[in-house]
Order: sequence, then C-alpha cells, then structure tokens
Amino acid sequence: MLTRRHFTGLLIAGSQAPNLFAATRNVDDILLASMQKRGIPAVAALATDANRVLYSGGFGKRDTTSKVAVTPDSIFQIASMTKPIASVAAMQLVEQGKASLDAPVSKYLPQLANPQVLVGFDAAGDPILRPAKGEITLRQLLTHASGMAYGPWHSLMARYAEKHPLPNNVVAPLVPLVFDPGTNWQYGYSTDWTGRFIEAVSGMNLQQYLRKNVLDPLDMRDTEFGIPADKFERSVNVFRRDPSGKFESNPRVQPPMPTDFNAGGGLSSTVNDYAKFARMIMRYGLTGVNTEILKARTVEMMIQNQIGNLRAGLLKTNQPGISADVDTNPGSIDKWGLGFLLHGPGKSDERSEGSLAWAGIYNTYFWIDMRRGIAGVIMMQYLPFFDREAIGILGDFERAVYTKL
Repeated sequence: MLTRRHFTGLLIAGSQAPNLFAATRNVDDILLASMQKRGIPAVAALATDANRVLYSGGFGKRDTTSKVAVTPDSIFQIASMTKPIASVAAMQLVEQGKASLDAPVSKYLPQLANPQVLVGFDAAGDPILRPAKGEITLRQLLTHASGMAYGPWHSLMARYAEKHPLPNNVVAPLVPLVFDPGTNWQYGYSTDWTGRFIEAVSGMNLQQYLRKNVLDPLDMRDTEFGIPADKFERSVNVFRRDPSGKFESNPRVQPPMPTDFNAGGGLSSTVNDYAKFARMIMRYGLTGVNTEILKARTVEMMIQNQIGNLRAGLLKTNQPGISADVDTNPGSIDKWGLGFLLHGPGKSDERSEGSLAWAGIYNTYFWIDMRRGIAGVIMMQYLPFFDREAIGILGDFERAVYTKL
C-alpha cells in the first residue's frame, strides 16, 4: 500500500507530466462531444494529481432560460458527496480520542439505543419489528453496515415510509433498521447520523465544525450548506427528464439557507473545491501548505476494506424517477472503507483497484486513484441518479484523463 512516505515521488512524477495545453484541449473535445451526444445540459469536470490541477472545464448552461455558461467555478448541489467530507470530520474526533470506532454511538446519541429491525408487515400493513442483535457503532455508520436504509433503494424501507411518511427535509430521521448492525451493507441514513454524532461529541453544529476543521483549512470557500445569496448566480439548476427524455429545469428561486445540517447530503460545492479535498486525501491528510487535516495512519485506515466479505455499491431502485439501478463496477465486487467506496478488481483499464469513489444523487461523481496519484471530479445536475448517459460521460472523462493527461 502507498503511504505518505511515497508522497514526494508522486509530486516528482506530477512535475514531469506532458504538455498540458495540448492534453487539455483533447479532454475538452472529448467532453464536449460526449455531452452533446448524450444531450446532457450542464457539466463541469476537473482532474488533479496530488499537487496541481491537470485539467478543468465547464460546458452547457446553468438553466434553460438565462443561457449563463457553466464553468469550473459553477456551484452544484453535491448531495451524497458530502458523506466523505463528514467521514473525515468523524475520524478527526477518533484521532483526538474523543470518539471510538467500535463503541455504541448511543453514548452520545441515546435515540439510537436499543435499535429495532424491520422484518415485514402484518395483514393491516403495520410494520413488524424485533430487537436488533447488537448496538450501532461509528464504524458501522461510516461503512453503511448499521442496518439503516434509504427508501429508494430498499423495498422494506420504501413501504415503511408509505405507512410512516418522513417529514420533508428532516435530517437523520429515526427509522428502524433492515438488518442487524454489522451483518450486511446497505446505503442509507448512516452518514446522516454520523453528522449528529459529530455535533454531539464536538459540541458544535455540523456547519461550524466542518468550516473550522475541514473546509477552511482546505480553502474550500465555495463548499457550504445551502447556496448563499451572493453566490446564487453561480449555481446550476437541477434538471429533470420529461417523459419524452427532454431536460427541463425549474425557475430559479433562491432557497432559504438551512438551519439544520445534513452530513449525508447537504453540501453544495464546485469541482475546483472538491479537488482540494481529493488532493488532501492523496497527500495522506496534508493540505497544500502541509497543514495536517488527518494523520497518515488515519487515511490509511479509511482507504482499507472495512466490511470484510460484504459487497458494496450494488443498489436496486424502486423509484426509477429518482435513481436507476446502481452497479458501481459491473463484473467486480466493490468494498467500503471509512467513508469511501473502494473500487474492486474488474475490467476497467483506468482507475486502479482500491481507488476511492462516491457520488451524489444529482449525478455528481468523483474518484481518487491513490496508486496512480490522480483524481477526477465531474458534476452534472439532474435526475435520475446513475442515469445511463451520466455514467457514459463519466466513463468518457475517466478514459480521457488516463489516456490524454
């Protein structure tokens, strides 16, 4: 495994990159052609090594009426790409001895004590629950092995939500588990509750904690919960496909700034900002000015398989308007670290086995290839998630990064 000891070598290799001007023109051409072929309305993308930006570009318009161009500084709702950032924050508390990966989180979150598992429904449609075998730990929250599930990708939770509708915009709802903690992998509210854990342990709200301990040290000035009024003109509208396949966007309305902060999906950001986060991970916890966000040994732990023989990254949708079926690496078995999907062995000629990745519901994606010292970020802004065309342009961008840069 690479460690921080290899870091100097990565910087030297990066300094010997080929002529980037010609290479970036090639990537521009590939992305523009792919976007036009696939009919995607707005795209921003960036590739970086551990030391510098190798490519950045923006294409399309922020909405259907104003014709304002998308750039690498355009602001996208990154939704679940919030999760890795929140996971880094949680691991800071573990480093400091303020939290344990394997102690019950109910010490700080009594709401999660004595969890119940949803096993089915009775003849009246009411949920059948049983006591869970074990308590939920922070490690299970960070690996999505807690038993919590999101409705769009789990039929039992979807049916439960029909009987017990969740309030709109609720952060970290208290829902039953769909399996005993630690016995399976399922994408769900785990990181939402990680945010509550960070607040309880630190005594700060999540926005304050991330700003002070992650975002400001990384100079991620355009990454925040909500979109402030003075930055709203740079934001990209969320598009949706109509029944004919045409993209439409809602009228632009400045949303209210949140007062409750969701670690599972509340941030907005830019490709420029998210690349700073990716570079910190590639530098094993160091910023560009060598401020330490995490210790190297903590990053090494986060990028190792933490779910054993379980499989991650495979989700069956029951709400196709929200998400297509998800298979993050067809033909392979992906794993999960502490906050990141880990790319399994497969047919890919691009990112290395063990590369880190995740995504956001509006088709924002990133990967961090620790072995080759390169990361990519691509942001779109439309539903459904994991749309075939979004995955197509992600693949085109990834191939361009590895072959042209």
